[in-house]
Amino acid sequence: MQAILLFLLAGLFEIGGGYLVWLWLREGKPLYWGIFGGIVLALYGVVATLQSFPSFGRVYAAYGGVFIVLSVLWGWVIDKKTPDLYDWIGAVICLFGAAIMLWGPRN
Repeated sequence: MQAILLFLLAGLFEIGGGYLVWLWLREGKPLYWGIFGGIVLALYGVVATLQSFPSFGRVYAAYGGVFIVLSVLWGWVIDKKTPDLYDWIGAVICLFGAAIMLWGPRN
């Protein structure tokens, strides 16, 4: 459960920070939006390292699946862009892949 919560928190920081930078550079928001976005992105890097899994590569690869799902949800809720069937199918496949990487039986 802790792994899932850390992935969700990391995802919110990464997407939220990136979104603030996007708004600054693409939508003309003030500079401090971009600065705050950079700080939030740095926090994402810290949160991601709190995972208890021993391999950096495996953690980040599995996080990629969670990031994809969160990005689809962010686009739906924040950008008001309704995901289509293929967005959802792809997101579910990514979650299954992340689960296999993290919790698959290993020797």
